[in-house]
Order: sequence, then structure tokens, then C-alpha cells
Amino acid sequence: MTTLRGWAARARLLLGDDRGDVPGWVLITLMTAGLVVVIWALAGPALSGVFQQAIDRVTGF
Repeated sequence: MTTLRGWAARARLLLGDDRGDVPGWVLITLMTAGLVVVIWALAGPALSGVFQQAIDRVTGF
């Protein structure tokens, strides 16, 4: 019975402590934004060329 009470108290303590969640989500958001910027910088010109080529083919008919 003592072990069950200990687990319940520990679960309440862990579930009640969410101080680490906000900094974690901020870090994930910033890292995702950084990855988007890097990928956009690398692939942007190629994607622009593909788009322009597709538009030229459509308007060429």
C-alpha cells in the first residue's frame, strides 16, 4: 500500500509540474522556423525556375 501511495504522489508531482513545456515549445518553434528559412534559401531559386517553366508551358499553347 505504501508503494501505491508513493507512485500516486509522484504522479501528481510530475503531472502538476509543467514549467519545462513552454521553453521546449519555443525552442521547437524557433528551430522549425530556422529550418524553413534554410530550406527556402536553398530550394527557392530551383522552385521558382520550375514554376516559371510550368507557366511558360501552359501559356505557350
